[in-house]
Amino acid sequence: MSHNRRLSQSITGGHERSRSISSSPIIATSFPTPAQAVPEDVDLWIGDWKRTLARDIVDSRVVIVDANTSVEDACNILLSEDIPCLALKSSTEDSLAGLFDFADVNAFLTLAATKHSITPDELLDNSRVDEIFAAARSGHVPVYLVSNLSEKNPLETLPHDATLVSLLELFAKGSHRVFIRSSDTSSEFLGIVSDRSVLAWFASYAEKTQSLQAFLSYPLVSFSLPSLNLYTSVVATVSTDSVLDAMKLMSEEGVSSVAVLDEETGALLSAVSVTDIGKIVVPSESSQILSTPLHQFVSLIKAPFGSEDGVDQYPVYSVMSSSTLLYTMQKILATNAHRVFVSGSQSASPAMTPGFSPNLSGIVSVVDILSLFARLANVQDVDPTRMKRHRRASSVSSTRSSDREQNLSRSNSRSGHIRRASSVKTPGPRPVVDLSAGTESTGADIGKK
Repeated sequence: MSHNRRLSQSITGGHERSRSISSSPIIATSFPTPAQAVPEDVDLWIGDWKRTLARDIVDSRVVIVDANTSVEDACNILLSEDIPCLALKSSTEDSLAGLFDFADVNAFLTLAATKHSITPDELLDNSRVDEIFAAARSGHVPVYLVSNLSEKNPLETLPHDATLVSLLELFAKGSHRVFIRSSDTSSEFLGIVSDRSVLAWFASYAEKTQSLQAFLSYPLVSFSLPSLNLYTSVVATVSTDSVLDAMKLMSEEGVSSVAVLDEETGALLSAVSVTDIGKIVVPSESSQILSTPLHQFVSLIKAPFGSEDGVDQYPVYSVMSSSTLLYTMQKILATNAHRVFVSGSQSASPAMTPGFSPNLSGIVSVVDILSLFARLANVQDVDPTRMKRHRRASSVSSTRSSDREQNLSRSNSRSGHIRRASSVKTPGPRPVVDLSAGTESTGADIGKK
């Protein structure tokens, strides 16, 4: 049975290559505050940003499917078209009904895998999950039911003449992509601007603007980044946990990736993202994929890199709190990631190795950095954690099993500052199984009745 038929039946029953960076971590020797350091020509920067059109930063085409397309067919299109998301066209109106991306795929698979643990009371409190289950029993789950199931994928649009500052207004509140209209009167779209595309624009702009480059050369600790000092709240799991464990953690915590730590040493081995789940779990023919230990899954993630054209990819990046913001931006862009982990160690290396214990103290995400630029541009109501707070506010508490707690406890004792954040279940993102049988399914079973 092909992988694109497995998803909703289970509920009833490349990576992109990284760009290389040649320099070693840049460590700032002094720690002035940004408030003291912002140059007088900041108004000149803002003027340039206001003259830059959003349509000139488009980095992805728009692919539209009918909102009643099945989830499995939508997943197949995501994979075959190699695009970050699908737009859903309303069946009754000439407009978009929502988006579907790999975060939603992860939420749906997680829901299916753990449906046996969802109580009748939880179903009463969550009509959307109940609708998905009912649709699964009928044999067809329309993709609109799963659109933004992750609560990380809202539909945001801007007019044809929108500027870079208009993009910052949306990204600074937690959005990850924006659709740009082809004209002020058209219902069609030129393309999609991602938050990473905007970050790349700022990195390029800094190369041409000496004063901004100097500003970005201050250390991370001198900026008010919201997730820089998370310490015990860094979302991480251990290498012996399963793929399903990582999927549940991403859904429960409302994040798009988690750190994977070596169980014995506490070293940062790699990270697993919702995109990895979508590109490896969905097409897998293995019935054991969801129970695969993360250290094995990480090897599957790395396999395409270097084997096809000799291009190596660093599995994950860590920066120090004393590393510069510009260098941090370069690392995020080089790894095609949405975040890097912040280490308190003074021996950080560009490529994390199994023997290195990074003493993680926080993260720096694309949204965090764009929020900083938004503040410089005098954008009002900047709140990069808004969407995450909303996801957690609508979540349902749950308890982890004791053996997973013991694994994490052992890891914590070695890594010092890492722990898993409290486990909560979001309203949509619950986990992958045969919903009618009440037993947990795995990879190849995601579709078998």
